[in-house]
Amino acid sequence: MDSKLSMKAYLIIGTMLFALFFGAGNLIFPAQLGQYAGENVWLAMAGFLTTGVGLPLLGILAIGFSKSRDLQDLSSRVHPVYGLLFTAALYLTIGPFFALPRTAAVSYEVGIVPFIGEGSVAIGLIVFSLIFYVVSLLLSLNPTQMVDSIGKFLAPAILIVLGILLVAAFVSPMGEAGPAQEGYASGAFLTGFTEGYNTMDALASLVFGIIVISAVQKMGVTSSKGLLKATLRSGAVAAGLLAVVYTGIAFLGATSTSQLGLLETGGPVLSGASEHYFGTLGAMLLAVIITLACLTTAVGLTVATSEFFHKLTPGISYRTYVFIFTIFSLVVTNAGLSNIITYSIPVLMFLYPLAIVLIMLAFMSPLFNHSRIVYVSAIGVTFFIAIIDGLKTLTSSLGIENPTWLQSVIDFYAEVLPLYGDGLGWFVPALAAILISGIVARLRNRRESESPAFTNR
Repeated sequence: MDSKLSMKAYLIIGTMLFALFFGAGNLIFPAQLGQYAGENVWLAMAGFLTTGVGLPLLGILAIGFSKSRDLQDLSSRVHPVYGLLFTAALYLTIGPFFALPRTAAVSYEVGIVPFIGEGSVAIGLIVFSLIFYVVSLLLSLNPTQMVDSIGKFLAPAILIVLGILLVAAFVSPMGEAGPAQEGYASGAFLTGFTEGYNTMDALASLVFGIIVISAVQKMGVTSSKGLLKATLRSGAVAAGLLAVVYTGIAFLGATSTSQLGLLETGGPVLSGASEHYFGTLGAMLLAVIITLACLTTAVGLTVATSEFFHKLTPGISYRTYVFIFTIFSLVVTNAGLSNIITYSIPVLMFLYPLAIVLIMLAFMSPLFNHSRIVYVSAIGVTFFIAIIDGLKTLTSSLGIENPTWLQSVIDFYAEVLPLYGDGLGWFVPALAAILISGIVARLRNRRESESPAFTNR
């Protein structure tokens, strides 16, 4: 029989999940959205919250609803080989290749660089990243303490520090929201919708889902119904916290343009706002926010990635993987934030649609009796569109011209696929593939159930 969890337990797990999700990118992107959306900030935030909060919550629930043991188990419904490759690619992307190094690089550039001279930036990054990863490594070596160390301490600390800044912004705004810029002027919701992808949280949710489920199980909840219910409530806590923080930061960004001007990224928005309200103390406050947010995310990513690869290759211990991924991330971090971003965005453009379609399939799976043909058709269609988007983004990031064959495919997609210009060209084909193959699967199952061979068994 399941133990009955208290509201305090849900709050602890929910704040732990919030802290795992909430990294420096989650601070920067809403601030940038606020500046560029201006007077359309609330419509843009509705779109941003759909993908920046709604999708991660659905990702967490998808693991529980599908009764999958983990992401590999869920994605193996397409094919075992695909399940292995997709899961490994996702873990490496949100782990040591991109997201994990970004946690240290962003926290350094936004939170620490303002305190040091230009001539010391390179050596400062080495020193800061060494300290950062030593702390991350020590926490990651004791994953059973994650609820206590993250849920009870670090997450509330982030919320308190952020709360001080955001309350000041609401009580005494820097100015009025300016005019909407670029895509926010004509399509604020859809622009905010696609901007929410930058948080990477939908990808991470497929990994963190099992961490939440494990935490709930350790508290005495083991039934499928109980796990889903507890996961929903804990996820709702995290989603609510994310929504409040995102909305506050976006409002801060929207009201900052008269004082700070229109800035290229969200980092200077936050540092400028902190200095506006609190002077030098504000800069220190921002440094604490960035470091805590990035550290908690780094711990979650290190633990999840190390556990996955240890399970994949039991001959290599979990502790060994923690050391390997920490050292690798340290090296990548010191290559610089711009290089990390340049090469990460094309990979995200490829993986994100595949992850979203997998989440959709997890919830719709009972409708077509979990038929593999539906998984294969939907993921297959999405794959061939997403990989072109990834290549197109890569050539754009590197500033090189598209090869003739690639440009021909891009032009064809732009002509025939709805929403392709908005980055959602995969959406309608994926839905069509699910619908058509789902009907075929249901008809085939009905025919098999009505056949004499089946009825005479």
